[in-house]
Amino acid sequence: MNIPNILTTFRIAMIPVFVLVFYLPVSWQYEGAAIIFAVAGWTDWFDGYIARRYNMTSPLGAFLDPVADKLMVVISIVLIVELYETPWIAVPALVIIGREITITALREWMAEYGKSTDVKVSFIGKVKTLWQLGAIFFLILGGANPSIADIYGYPLFIILGYFTLYVSVALTLWSMYIYLKAAWPYLTSQK
Repeated sequence: MNIPNILTTFRIAMIPVFVLVFYLPVSWQYEGAAIIFAVAGWTDWFDGYIARRYNMTSPLGAFLDPVADKLMVVISIVLIVELYETPWIAVPALVIIGREITITALREWMAEYGKSTDVKVSFIGKVKTLWQLGAIFFLILGGANPSIADIYGYPLFIILGYFTLYVSVALTLWSMYIYLKAAWPYLTSQK
């Protein structure tokens, strides 16, 4: 276990804490959950930085890091769908979760043929993740009793949450297109 793997394991361990705080019957439940989510998001960036900078990459880390990311994102999105109870959140959530399942399966399939580098994480995939994390953070905060700022009667965090969510959905579809385009020759091959 090196430092990046410890940070990734910490991120996975934070998921049940995040869910517990999200459901706590206290006035600060959403603020607390948002802070835990933000800390988990920063450990994602930090463990990757340390692994690359100090050459601490490992097979365990290569496996755990995307698992931790997808668990945190999918679980958070499911909670947000429940919180908002609107198709304006549910439909983007379905797109994001559907893309995650599709690309994970695609990467697994490509790895069986030794072509996993053709669908490795791209820059647009990283940007998509950043927007998703922002959307989740703002939407969790938007569930709190808003007292910071309103714009035309809507809480600032909800406006930011919807905006970043829809940008992340556009990036989600774009990145999925890029991965599917790279894999298409193999998917349609007669060999």
